[in-house]
Parts: sequence; C-alpha cells; structure tokens
Amino acid sequence: MLGKRESQYYGDLTLDQIKKLTESKIQNLPVKIQWFQSNSESEIVEKIQACSKSSDSGIVINPGAYTHTSVAIHDALKTFKGPIVEVHLSNVTSRESFRSPRLTSQAASIIIEGLGKLAFYIGIISLLERIEDGISNSRS
Repeated sequence: MLGKRESQYYGDLTLDQIKKLTESKIQNLPVKIQWFQSNSESEIVEKIQACSKSSDSGIVINPGAYTHTSVAIHDALKTFKGPIVEVHLSNVTSRESFRSPRLTSQAASIIIEGLGKLAFYIGIISLLERIEDGISNSRS
C-alpha cells in the first residue's frame, strides 16, 4: 500500500522504491539483507522464528498496524536473541490514540519513527552498530 495511501504520513514511494533507495545507500556496507513483506501475521511469525536460527543476525521490522494488535509477533520477537530495530515511516506517537498500544515495540532494542523513506536505512545502520558492539536484544 505504500505509495498509494496517506502520503502525508508515508510519502509517495512504493516499498520497492524504498528498498532500492535503501540498498543503494548500504551497498558498500558489510551486510546481507533479506527483505520480506507479508500481510499475514502467521507468515511474519514464521519468518521471525526462521531468523532465530542464525546466531549473527538482527531484525529490522516494520510491523505496521500489527504494532498495536499482535501478541503473536511480540512473542516471536521476544524469542529472538539478536538486536531488533522496529521502524515506522510515520511518527506513530503523534497519530491517533488507537495507535497508542505498541505491543511489538516492547520487544525491540531500538525504535525509529517519523523518518519516512530513510527509516529502513537508519534502521539497518542502527542494527549494524548493535551487532558490531556485541549488543544483543536489550532495551538499553
């Protein structure tokens, strides 16, 4: 839906355009990116569980509306040992009150919001810093 709805919050770029922009900015960094997008809560949980099998990885996740509703994604993230960066293109904190519960955010090491098309890039940089510093999924 990126590029099609509420451009005042999410900008005009599609997810593919954001991916290309992000990849162009990180092309010289020592990182391997695996993109995954799904509207299915169960598929997201399964992907998080699959990532848990790698000891040297981290997760950058934009759980979208599941941020506010998904105990399942929260619980899957809590089992992940590496750093987790939650990103939101919009400034969720300043939006509607029904967006106040942030279930998945409670499982994240870092939360980035309101940076629009740069959110994933900054999320990856933050994740790399955590991994290089040997910091796992702690909220400190």
